[in-house]
Amino acid sequence: MDLYLPIAEMSVNALVIAGLGGLVGFLSGMFGVGGGFLTTPLLIFYGIPPSVAVASAATQITGASLSGVRAHWRRGGVDPKMGVVLIVGGVIGSTLGSFVFKALKAVGQIDFIISVSYVLFLGVVGGLMLVESTRAILRARSGVARPPSRRHHHGLLHRLPFRMRFPRSGLYISPLAPLALGAAVGMMTAIMGVGGGFLLVPAMIYLLGMSTAVVVGTSLFQIIFVTAAVTVLHAVNTRSVDIILAILLLVGGVVGAQFGARVAQRLGGEHLRAALGLIVFLVSARLAVELMIRPSEIFSVVLETAL
Repeated sequence: MDLYLPIAEMSVNALVIAGLGGLVGFLSGMFGVGGGFLTTPLLIFYGIPPSVAVASAATQITGASLSGVRAHWRRGGVDPKMGVVLIVGGVIGSTLGSFVFKALKAVGQIDFIISVSYVLFLGVVGGLMLVESTRAILRARSGVARPPSRRHHHGLLHRLPFRMRFPRSGLYISPLAPLALGAAVGMMTAIMGVGGGFLLVPAMIYLLGMSTAVVVGTSLFQIIFVTAAVTVLHAVNTRSVDIILAILLLVGGVVGAQFGARVAQRLGGEHLRAALGLIVFLVSARLAVELMIRPSEIFSVVLETAL
């Protein structure tokens, strides 16, 4: 069943797009990520213009994260207090990011910047996650005891002023650290169309020292509000949100997230990190190949109507 996308100006198979949303929603509930790191590249591979893919993916991420966070909330896996701090930072960062996106689009460089950003960020993050999780799995199989680790890191981040307690996360730190982290993720969400969970989750564990029991749920909680803000900002500033594309992704994403959250409870943390790292790295490699191969049409003409 084909549908015409008015903003992307092309026809797509509705079942394929909904299935793609379901796959990303499954990963969202399973890993605690918004799934945009996979949604946007897959839409680009399908032929959706990168600027439309970024703006429309944010809507799907909101729905998938909302569906996934419900399962974590029921078992007490969300720290609302920490989530609010991350959301405030995320809204600030996404607002700045939306203006950067608009400026890059105006000079015709947004598609190239999106592709290069994905290759760099996903390649580094996916590679590091894959190496770390593989070592953990091999260590567990060999029977070597894991070196003791302290969840509370008393480094520079924990010496910042205005410290407060986050009981559910088991922290006593300054809100400035998660505020800055949320702002960085929010800017990435606006420019790259990612929920930011693939960076937020490890940062919450290794930088902030949060309890792993609430990291995934809190990440999804933050992603809901930040991606909703990004959707509104893109709709107003860049007019790149294709509502039909977003709805198709959203329907599949909401269903898939419920199944992902259930599967996550049955797998070990090392295996989850290894699977996520592998997926992130493969997506980066695929985008890198797309940048290096010669396109079928070297030149293209795009007509834009002034509003």
